[in-house]
Amino acid sequence: MIEQLIQLDHQLFFAINKGLSNPVFDFLMPILRNKYTWIPLYLAIIFFAIKWYKIKGLYLVIFLAISVSIADFGSASILKPAFKRVRPCNNTALKEQVISRVPCGSGLSFPSTHATDHFAIAVFLITIFRKRWKNTLITGVIWAASIAIAQVYVGVHFPVDITVGALLGSFIGFGIAKLYQKYFALSTQS
Repeated sequence: MIEQLIQLDHQLFFAINKGLSNPVFDFLMPILRNKYTWIPLYLAIIFFAIKWYKIKGLYLVIFLAISVSIADFGSASILKPAFKRVRPCNNTALKEQVISRVPCGSGLSFPSTHATDHFAIAVFLITIFRKRWKNTLITGVIWAASIAIAQVYVGVHFPVDITVGALLGSFIGFGIAKLYQKYFALSTQS
């Protein structure tokens, strides 16, 4: 059973890594998964949260940072060392077939910390703002999913890695957002 799941994971990996290969994605996907690409967005979230909601906005930023910190630590420092899954681009049985579009690095693969962190951010913000801004759900999910899928496309993660990362990050983001809402409910008025 486990062997069949691993085989399916590898098939899905190559369907994305090779099967979706095209010049537009070759250009776009490395940019999407680059941590520096999103710094302006993170700064905008901080600026607007504090500008619009004052002290509650400051606490929102703090709780969002807590959410990402827990997600990042849990993924990178607890789960990756526990599972020790090698990245596809470093897997001796697969690496000759993998199209590596970014440097592989020596890190481990399971779960994807990019997916964990970005889904924690997205679900935190979705939970806080979904009643105020209806497009928050679709925008947040597409944003986080595109970063996660880019990890597979560039050759550094398997689909199971991003799926588990997305679920873990979503759980953490939702939980911390609910904790924030319990103490600092934002007005849903414009």
